[in-house]
Amino acid sequence: MKTGTRLLLSIAFGCVASSNVLLQMHKLDNVDNPGSAKPVSTNDSGVKTAVKTATYEFNNRSNDIFLFKASAIDDAKIQVVKGIKYILEVKITRTVCRKKGHPDLENCNFQPDGKLKQIFKCHFEVWAIPWLHWMKTAVLICQ
Repeated sequence: MKTGTRLLLSIAFGCVASSNVLLQMHKLDNVDNPGSAKPVSTNDSGVKTAVKTATYEFNNRSNDIFLFKASAIDDAKIQVVKGIKYILEVKITRTVCRKKGHPDLENCNFQPDGKLKQIFKCHFEVWAIPWLHWMKTAVLICQ
């Protein structure tokens, strides 16, 4: 075989091999990786329980005299890692209920518009091990 023909065949083979690698990489990008975070409905019962757990933790850490509760769940993801990790973007709003009365948070109304109304955007990561009936807030960042 002539050198020119070999060179052309080598180039053609290289192009085919490169395009095959790129095609496989594209396919990998479109497949869920095991252990990666996946979107979940904000109405999921596990999400709602995780939001309550993180909000309870926020209220315990806060020096505010009023309790806060979730006013919106903007985004929710789950990741399976030795249990379930909930990754949540939540708005929490100050309620009219004072901490020292230990009221039922579900029955607390939000502060009306005015000086006392306050809303935080929070990033929560809550780890749950359902078969042990255990849940813990691992990350709590509010602004």
